[in-house]
Amino acid sequence: RRRGARDARLGPVAVPGPRRAPAPDENGKARAELGAVERPLLMAVGSLVPDRGYDTLLDAARAWRGLDPMPLLVIAGEGRERAALQARIDNEDLPVNLVGRRDDVSQLLAAADIALLPSRWEARSLLAQEALRLGVPLVATSVGAVPELVGDAAELIPYGDAVALAGTVTRLLADPGRRAELASAGPVRAATWPTEDHTIAQVLSVYDELTQSPPR
Repeated sequence: RRRGARDARLGPVAVPGPRRAPAPDENGKARAELGAVERPLLMAVGSLVPDRGYDTLLDAARAWRGLDPMPLLVIAGEGRERAALQARIDNEDLPVNLVGRRDDVSQLLAAADIALLPSRWEARSLLAQEALRLGVPLVATSVGAVPELVGDAAELIPYGDAVALAGTVTRLLADPGRRAELASAGPVRAATWPTEDHTIAQVLSVYDELTQSPPR
């Protein structure tokens, strides 16, 4: 609108939900593969680029080294920052594992105790949508469209605040009741989002409007 658009409307795009929730034994296998059988599993997903906020995430991971049991942070994704992130993990002895690009992100996410979204900006984040659909407690930065997307079904923190991120995760790990509340609230919130059919219908309605409207 600031740049002169005569008509600007939000067109939210739905992310297909999982066909089924992973069975408990599948979650166990995923946790065993990642090395988090008897320790909390934290999961982040996204390209390894600066805007994803992974430097802040590694800053927070330093604080989690003092927890017992020590949580394992797993980051799925690839990108140009991989070498720099891995160097920090090695040099600072951080409990973090970069697992690269994966085809089974939904299964890994479903096995996590907490999902993390530390990005500088997000629209309708795929990770946020998947986490809430699966009932995985989410800690996310309060940026872009994230607050509107998740409502009260996630814990929101400021971008770039490693202290807030570390403290929120530590508090959630010590509070199974709050995690259960978030796990229950996620699917309820997800049920309010547009479905794939709604998204298609909205796009078609815009095409119809454009083809039937007289030129301006």
